[in-house]
Amino acid sequence: MTFQRARTEEQREIRRRAILDAATAMLDEMPVAALTLNELSRRVGLAKPNVLRYFESREAVLLELLDHFLQEWLTELAGELATGVDESQPMARRATVLAEILSRSLSGQAVLCELFGAQGSVLEHNVSVEVVARYKRASLDRLTTMAALMQKYLPELGNDAAFCSLQAMLTAGALSAYRSPPPSLQAAYQAEPDLARFHLDPKEYLQQALTATLLGVLPRR
Repeated sequence: MTFQRARTEEQREIRRRAILDAATAMLDEMPVAALTLNELSRRVGLAKPNVLRYFESREAVLLELLDHFLQEWLTELAGELATGVDESQPMARRATVLAEILSRSLSGQAVLCELFGAQGSVLEHNVSVEVVARYKRASLDRLTTMAALMQKYLPELGNDAAFCSLQAMLTAGALSAYRSPPPSLQAAYQAEPDLARFHLDPKEYLQQALTATLLGVLPRR
């Protein structure tokens, strides 16, 4: 793909979208750490300096994708909760079902979870104050949306809904590193079954962690 020089705002937006689309396709093929500006530039058909006209760094591209993926996931989550949670059930039962739906839904979002996992240690570095502040403002909006969803089906959470929402995302991000153990580790687990207790199933562990979190903050009755 070869572009002419962008001269209008519409053309510049087309360039931005093309860069984001190319990065999205790359993340379907490779881990976050393997995505480079050089390869992104090659795939989108722009010289690296031209890519930097639209995004100041690789991390800026990934932060924007993280927010985009998060918005899409929250829309999907709203539908999953609407069909999966019976609001007439007792509080503890609703909490258990909510944790199960959240863990199942997040476990199906491998790229989103990997980006969550890289957020603090990688993605929020090598970006300007303007870029990271814009991302954080958007994150606050997403957190508010997620907390509202949780409160809708578990109003007993009250103000703790925001904490539980953040805990869910942070835990899912941390667990993304355990999704695909390297061959050497898999061989070690097979050779010494006692070591297999460290072999975490991300969905199962996330569900246990979220269930414990939700039940732990709910009022005792």
